Amino acid sequence: MGYFIFRKILNTLITLFGVITIVFFLFNVLPGDPARMMLDQNENEDQIFAVKKKYGFDQPLLKQYLFYLNDLSPFSYHSNEISHYTSLSSGNYYYQKVFVFKNGCLALKYPYLRRSFAKQDKRVSEILKETLPNTFVLAVASIFIAIIFGIILGVFSFIYKDQFIDRVIMVISTIGMSLPSFFSAIIFAWFFGYILHEYTGLNMTGNLYELDDFGEGKVLKLRNLILPAIVLGIRPLAVVSQLMRNSLIDVFSQEFIKTAFSKGLNKKEVIINHALKNSLSPVITAISGWFASMLSGAVFVEYIFGWNGLGKEIVNALNNLDLPVIMGSVLTIATVFIIINVFVDILYKYLDPRIKLN
Repeated sequence: MGYFIFRKILNTLITLFGVITIVFFLFNVLPGDPARMMLDQNENEDQIFAVKKKYGFDQPLLKQYLFYLNDLSPFSYHSNEISHYTSLSSGNYYYQKVFVFKNGCLALKYPYLRRSFAKQDKRVSEILKETLPNTFVLAVASIFIAIIFGIILGVFSFIYKDQFIDRVIMVISTIGMSLPSFFSAIIFAWFFGYILHEYTGLNMTGNLYELDDFGEGKVLKLRNLILPAIVLGIRPLAVVSQLMRNSLIDVFSQEFIKTAFSKGLNKKEVIINHALKNSLSPVITAISGWFASMLSGAVFVEYIFGWNGLGKEIVNALNNLDLPVIMGSVLTIATVFIIINVFVDILYKYLDPRIKLN
């Protein structure tokens, strides 16, 4: 088990390094001058030169890449001289010196995601700190809806296999998987937040916290979470219900189920005590992938419902060509996705002891 975890961590670091490399070169080989994009139409040559010098755009691409790796690495090199490239100056992040050399030191620090081009040089880490929790809450609520109702519908579909209830659930699941999230978001916002607002009390747009009537503090508004969570949870719910049904059909064909029936247990007891746990592996696979993808897939849902999360922030960053925010957001989502996959691999062993950890 220990070797398995070590190997997974090593593979995770290699994968993350690959993601960092792809993200950097993808956004730095795009046509156009980043300095000119930042200054829009109000630039002159002196301003362009100053911006290039400040953000290191005047350096060779390979050197910029090494600087970027140094910024992101928790174990990095720091020069004693204040570099023209401001990400290497001590004013941009706090670090603890570990090994001191004549011209610099090796230090431990938090990964530095640089500063926003559009938000008055605000740290990207601060922007993520403000938006990521809202997206996380939305993703958790959506996954909770998908798991609970998906498993229930899948079990009912299995119990009434090839009957009217089963066909209805399968049709609903197929429609749920086919509907794009942005289309569902528009329909739900219009119908439940506008047409039926008087009865539902739900709004077309809103955030988890809103200013109170006096504008002096923030009030928790959980009802604003309902519509975006349902919309974001529709597609994974449909997948979970079908996977649960098919997995139960497969499990019920195995020998240990026949043994359970031979002991005098009824179908309900067999499902709850024996089949359900062994049917969860494909469901967990789907849920792990959906949860990580929700951090990026929530872009349209957050934007339509006005939810101040990471997805909405990515849209604003794309509109403003704010490359550090876009790159930091992509790397954050990729890191979460990788960590979740490692956690799921370990969880498999608990749910199904037959799985070998190679």
